[in-house]
Amino acid sequence: MLDFSRQFAGIREEVMQAIERVCVSQRFILGPEVESFERAAAAACAASHAVGCASGTDALWLALEAARIGPGDAVVTTPFSFFATASSILRCGARPIFADIDPLTFNLSADAVREAMAGEPVKAILPVHLYGQCADWDAFAQLQLDHPGLLLIEDAAQAFGATWNGMPAGALGDAACFSFYPTKNLSAIGDAGLVTTRSGTLDERMRMLRAHGMRRRYFHDEVGWNSRLDTIQAAVLEIKLRYLPEWNQQRRNLAANYNQLFLAAGLTGPTVAEGIVLPWTDRRAQHVFHQYVIRAPRRDELRAYLTERRIGTEIYYPLPLHLQESLQSLGYKAGDFPETERAAAEVLALPMYPELRTDEQETVVAAIRDFYA
Repeated sequence: MLDFSRQFAGIREEVMQAIERVCVSQRFILGPEVESFERAAAAACAASHAVGCASGTDALWLALEAARIGPGDAVVTTPFSFFATASSILRCGARPIFADIDPLTFNLSADAVREAMAGEPVKAILPVHLYGQCADWDAFAQLQLDHPGLLLIEDAAQAFGATWNGMPAGALGDAACFSFYPTKNLSAIGDAGLVTTRSGTLDERMRMLRAHGMRRRYFHDEVGWNSRLDTIQAAVLEIKLRYLPEWNQQRRNLAANYNQLFLAAGLTGPTVAEGIVLPWTDRRAQHVFHQYVIRAPRRDELRAYLTERRIGTEIYYPLPLHLQESLQSLGYKAGDFPETERAAAEVLALPMYPELRTDEQETVVAAIRDFYA
């Protein structure tokens, strides 16, 4: 699925020099490199502020907590996402309300959200820009206009560099949350995260919360958390940020090549009953293809076949959040979100990273063609 060594080989000298500078400076937590990266990330996202933190999960919590979302509040989100999307809501003491997805993009459906909000006081909506494509922000912006006081918080963990109508992920909502887990398009060499916002109030409150509720050292105004960004991670991220537009374009080129290979092999169809369903990109979005995800007939059999041939794949995500054992107290059951459950049974992510070679893509598609022959 991934080969980190190829990317590292191209930037090794820059990365090692940056790490050495941090080691020589002896500033390992929230050093000047963190401030520099925050400024660069805010500029890249067309946001007024950016707050570095320890992980993408903490970024979600910081954004929600800083917006004073807590006990008694409801937040609508998708059941087709990584667990942190829901667990961060619960960590604030709030209640997740799930709504089904758009079957084309796999993103949260604004129409389903509107239905879920009927007669329900909702404090915020947390759409996920899944697989690197922004959710339908026109529709969510209209929902916010229709419900004054409603907050929109982007889970942009997979979408650094993606845009909607030319506006970057990170500048669409009241706040946006990013992960720099090593598999992400913009990746740290460990865990790291970031929140962007236009609000100076949210920015100031997040900086306080990430440092145990301190505005002054050893004076704790609130009970916050330890979620500071390592200086080494920030130094490495700022180097990679300069390359990210090129890397994201390489991902788009690879996705287009996959599409052509599948079409030439005669493997595709509009539904899984007729063949492999290729990823769909909304014309208003610029996709960054964090993942290249197909819908596949006999998905599990295909994955086992590819594994035998040493071709990496992954399922994002095999069990929707509303069916997770730890979330049964929310009261959902199988059948509540049919599009989500259908996607969970059909999706398969294929190898996708900027340094992937076209001959390797040909090997992947040839193996899939052989499976269905």
